[in-house]
Amino acid sequence: MTTTFKTLANYGPRQFGERIGFPEWQFERALRLELIPAADTSGRWTAAVFNEVVSRLDSIRTAVGNVSDVGATRAEEHLAQQFGITVNPGTAAELSRRGHLPTRGQYKGHTLYCGLTLEHFTDRRKVTRASAAGHLHTRDEAATILRLRAADFDHLLRAGLLTHSETTVSTWHKGTIVRLYRQADLDRVTRSSRIDWDAVRTTPRGRQSPLAQLPSRPGSQARS
Repeated sequence: MTTTFKTLANYGPRQFGERIGFPEWQFERALRLELIPAADTSGRWTAAVFNEVVSRLDSIRTAVGNVSDVGATRAEEHLAQQFGITVNPGTAAELSRRGHLPTRGQYKGHTLYCGLTLEHFTDRRKVTRASAAGHLHTRDEAATILRLRAADFDHLLRAGLLTHSETTVSTWHKGTIVRLYRQADLDRVTRSSRIDWDAVRTTPRGRQSPLAQLPSRPGSQARS
């Protein structure tokens, strides 16, 4: 289908994007992928360049895709819908950690994940594995999973055997930072040969935990 545009002498980035019907993110992605040539030194494009891009517009639209770069929550929602499975919080970061989902900068301090990769992601198994390993838990949830008392959990943090993976802001106490713990890290610490887990878990309430004998790691925090 041929689209007719009123030709200008030259185009700034906003004019260019608006006239070809690209929102800002699509226009920026087309530039990054070099589907649209870089502007000249004045930051503008000539009419000749604009017309050449218009002649390839359908193929450019296909190449840039329809999913913008998004934060973790929206990335995980997209994957859940795409594969029809439960996708746990922390999956996007885990996929990125494993080299399967590139990051594209940040927005208001939050990591953005590549929408083009999300749109064309086809490996359900990778998502399932990342969802299991990257699943994030609060401190209390993590202690419950490990079957530990709060004091026992604090000893793991103090000794540096466990540390938080990400942080979030509490929905109940505005401004309070909540540290989150990754399932794969919980699984790893349960395999530690330094800990007699049976002894730790059977220590009666009010008795000192065997974990109290672990040396403190410099700079570690007892509560996290």
